[in-house]
Amino acid sequence: MSQRADASQCGGVVVEFESDDIRDARAKKARSIPGSALIYLKGPKFLIYVSGALSMWGDRMWHFAISVFLIELYGRNLLLTAVFGLVVAGSVLLLGALIGDWVDRNPRNKVAHASLFIQNISVTICSIVLMLVFSYKQRIEQIWDGWLTVVCYTVVIVLADVANLASTALTIAIQRDWIVVITGYNRGHLAGMNATMRRIDQVTNILAPLAVGQVMTLASNVVGCGFILGWNLVSLIVEFFFLSRVYRIVPALSVKPPVVEVDQVYLQRMERRGSQGNVAQPQPLTEGNCNTSLHLKEITDLPLCFRRFRWLVSTCKDGWRAYYRQPVFLAGMGLAFLYTTVLGFDCITTGYAYTQGISGSLLSLLMGVSAITGLMGTVMFTRLRKTYGLVNTGIISSCLHLGCLLLCVCSVFAPGSPMDLSLLMPYITSNSSSELGGMASQRQKHTYPLRGGSNQPLLPDRSSIHWTNNTVLFDNVPSGTAPESYISIILLFLGVITARIGLWSFDLTVTQLLQENICESERGVVNGVQSSMNYLMDLLHFIMVISAPQPQHFGILVIISVLFITTGHTMYFLYAHKAKRKHRLDT
Repeated sequence: MSQRADASQCGGVVVEFESDDIRDARAKKARSIPGSALIYLKGPKFLIYVSGALSMWGDRMWHFAISVFLIELYGRNLLLTAVFGLVVAGSVLLLGALIGDWVDRNPRNKVAHASLFIQNISVTICSIVLMLVFSYKQRIEQIWDGWLTVVCYTVVIVLADVANLASTALTIAIQRDWIVVITGYNRGHLAGMNATMRRIDQVTNILAPLAVGQVMTLASNVVGCGFILGWNLVSLIVEFFFLSRVYRIVPALSVKPPVVEVDQVYLQRMERRGSQGNVAQPQPLTEGNCNTSLHLKEITDLPLCFRRFRWLVSTCKDGWRAYYRQPVFLAGMGLAFLYTTVLGFDCITTGYAYTQGISGSLLSLLMGVSAITGLMGTVMFTRLRKTYGLVNTGIISSCLHLGCLLLCVCSVFAPGSPMDLSLLMPYITSNSSSELGGMASQRQKHTYPLRGGSNQPLLPDRSSIHWTNNTVLFDNVPSGTAPESYISIILLFLGVITARIGLWSFDLTVTQLLQENICESERGVVNGVQSSMNYLMDLLHFIMVISAPQPQHFGILVIISVLFITTGHTMYFLYAHKAKRKHRLDT
């Protein structure tokens, strides 16, 4: 008889007693909660997140600090910064395919460890050189008639460029290859990891420069270099340990296509190009076969350095060809076109905002809001992909991105815009020119005066500039002068901030398309070429600003940027149309 029956018969209060099975199950569930959390903390996903966060934080700090250091070293002049930017972009543009090919040909653990070691050691050595230069700058300038200073500048730029190349290789290896294998090629898990990595990148993009900027402001540049040096050494050890553990607990990472030696790859390629017909059957001795054999013999007789150079050129050509023949080629090109824009929170847009009377504190607030909208884009991506599929998510994100950028186009013609339409009509008559000149002079009242005039470049001499997270803060800006209307600048930043939702959702869409549709043996080289394309299109937008540096030109730059972005999304629409048509034919 049950306890409930016994109690009722005795006239007592009925008391419910849990059975041993229920109590054990509840206790087991309670123990499983911290147990599952511990399993997750030891799992490959969490280790990749922590390793990626450390790497991104270090990259963001270094990219911010090196620009400030180069300006301080060269007498507060932009020459070294411009040279550094050109070297970095040019090296990735030329070597992107080679970096990707190196990632493909070597085991995953060796690629990750080598990239990590080269990147952090390069930054460490560069920080030591910068500390010495800042501490003994006057003495160094007196040695070799100042040529030792030039040598130090060259060493700093070269080391920083090597660090950037190693960072590119590490990004391709981890975020384009390892993540795909860790998720077991599960599209839902892959989308979640991509979104999480992008959220980490968004947060570090705001916090890391602020952190190192505070150190440099409160202490000194030497202390800032020491802070970055210490961070990289600690990060190197932690990331090395975490990546090694991930490699051990995910056996699939150790499986890659067999590696073939460099010379064998080149000779095999030449044999395939030179041979005709069935290779298995003996070929008759003909003039063509003799020429091929002689050509191969000439190749093997070349010095090793020439053979290596021929292989490098051939690898670059094959990498770009492999990129072109990918089914997601149009999607990748569409993403690259989005880099040719001035509609982002970089020094160009913020410099323009200062000429329009926007304060540094307000710009910092707007940057924080833009980071939040970027995080919203990553959340929207995961939900849209789950509901509508990956290809349709890209279409929705593209439409949202373009729709928000229409506000930026409207800002060009809104009240408060300093755009001078006479720049677009040089053939106008003298009378019309005088009328338009009068209109321009009236509209220039909306331009915030910078150093005594409104017709100043977007990036003036930075002798009175403080840098905080890609934002330039000017000293001695005339106070008490405000534009007659803020409508133009409000529309501009409203469009830029809201467009980041669609932008980051679209970026994640194309990233996952590249991960899913590129075969494993070409994953590195194709993503290397994609990085080269991104840097190439990014260079174009700096050329645009150099060609039209005045605030009155910014409206033209906005329109050109929107045209490039529209072209990029059109390429993606063409890809989506082909992908859907192929899917219908297959089904």
